[in-house]
Amino acid sequence: MTIRNILSRMLVCLMAVAAFPVVAEHLVIIAANDTHSQIDPTADNLSGVLRRRAIYDHIRSQNPNTVTVHAGDAVQGTVYFTLYNGEVEYALLDSLGYDMVILGNHEFDNGLESLAEHYKNVKATKLSVNYDMSGTPLEGMFTPYTIKRYGDRRVAFFGINVEPAGLISLANYQGITYAPSLEVADAMAQFLKEKLKVDYAVMISHIGYTSYDPGETNDVDIIKASRYIDLVVGGHSHTVVKPGSEMATVNNADGRPITIGQNGKSGKYVATYDLDLETGQVVYNQISVDSTWDNAASRYTELSQWLQPYRNGVDSLMNNPLCISTQMKDNASPAMQNWISDVVMAIVPKLSGVNNIDLAILNKGGIRVDMPEGTVTEGVMMSMFPFDNRFVVLEMTGKQLLDALKVMAGRDGDAISKELKVTYNSKGDITSAKVKGKKVDPKKTYRVATIDYLANGGDYMTPFIETKRLFVDGQKYGNHVINYLKQLNAQGKKIEFTDEVRMKKK
Repeated sequence: MTIRNILSRMLVCLMAVAAFPVVAEHLVIIAANDTHSQIDPTADNLSGVLRRRAIYDHIRSQNPNTVTVHAGDAVQGTVYFTLYNGEVEYALLDSLGYDMVILGNHEFDNGLESLAEHYKNVKATKLSVNYDMSGTPLEGMFTPYTIKRYGDRRVAFFGINVEPAGLISLANYQGITYAPSLEVADAMAQFLKEKLKVDYAVMISHIGYTSYDPGETNDVDIIKASRYIDLVVGGHSHTVVKPGSEMATVNNADGRPITIGQNGKSGKYVATYDLDLETGQVVYNQISVDSTWDNAASRYTELSQWLQPYRNGVDSLMNNPLCISTQMKDNASPAMQNWISDVVMAIVPKLSGVNNIDLAILNKGGIRVDMPEGTVTEGVMMSMFPFDNRFVVLEMTGKQLLDALKVMAGRDGDAISKELKVTYNSKGDITSAKVKGKKVDPKKTYRVATIDYLANGGDYMTPFIETKRLFVDGQKYGNHVINYLKQLNAQGKKIEFTDEVRMKKK
């Protein structure tokens, strides 16, 4: 998609201007990002959609000029999405009163047809500058920007999306053309200011405050190269950008300080950006979505009643015990990465019938929630491994394995089984790699248990694409993990962990 094509799409959107007759000095932007199907409060009693609704309505009641935006990844992360495929979350985008939404990468998890079926009913304005969806089920649903008028001031909002290649399974975004965010973001803001004469240009972003892949552009990169963007409402990297911190302000190409905000994940915080429409100054704040809002949230009886049948289905799984965990472990910890990769090595050889599997490699991003101490339920495990991925056994050369390890080193490791030990330097170069105590031989053949997402190049694991597939399973790998825990419990065993760092920087 060329800049010329993007500009032609912009001109078509000139009618997307909302007029507000009230003379205003301030605009308050309410923002959420990466809420990841967190309908109910988390284990630490934060988040919950009823609380968020109470916060939104309170802010709206106090400020005559507000807009509410969601910066992507409204879905995926709890059993609500696993069971109901987005039916709950997409309906809530309107129930909570979002004025604008953009796509995150996880909106694509069930494919374009499923996404379009849900998204066609969402009333919020859907923004995207750098995805051309022509010829796909999403065609006609999105606009590059929208402009809102407050008194004699005009504020434009536009959406910037993440590069899908290497992050989203190809089949799930087939037909969408991507334009690099660094090329189009400030060009869009310049167009809005110079051609359409808006006063302020707000970028709603799902590319991250930091980059997941070292080569990918992030919000900070864009602002440093920008002259026309006035504010960034961010998402994707799950960064909690604290108001008043050094992270919250980045100087643009002209040395002008620009506010960038983001709320972590799971809806634990709500951001507000108070934009002074006379001076352009922004006051950024975060509100904790905690129990202090429960009294206000209790008045939403109709919404609560609508949620109840869905909640009953979720609760039936969350209360179904599978096994006992000896410790609580963070989902991103080495202990959790070790555990799941070792479990894969316990499951896949028997499941596949493939002899002499050397090691297992999983992506740490595939572990979505923490392991609790004590009883582990079916619902917890479905939340932990919610994706529709399948076990795969790959046959590859040692060179392909080393190339894959270099990709993993670029993002500081992944889940690898105890058969593999790796060290790498600050440049991401592999300094040592041993399988079962022996140095990886570039010319030797290795058999690796993994999942189809990685085998197809997901998480930028392109070295896996050209390898030979010896086995591809027919059901979700999370189901196999659940059955493994049932067997473990039947044997009187518990979930045990090792904190060994198997892939480390030196």
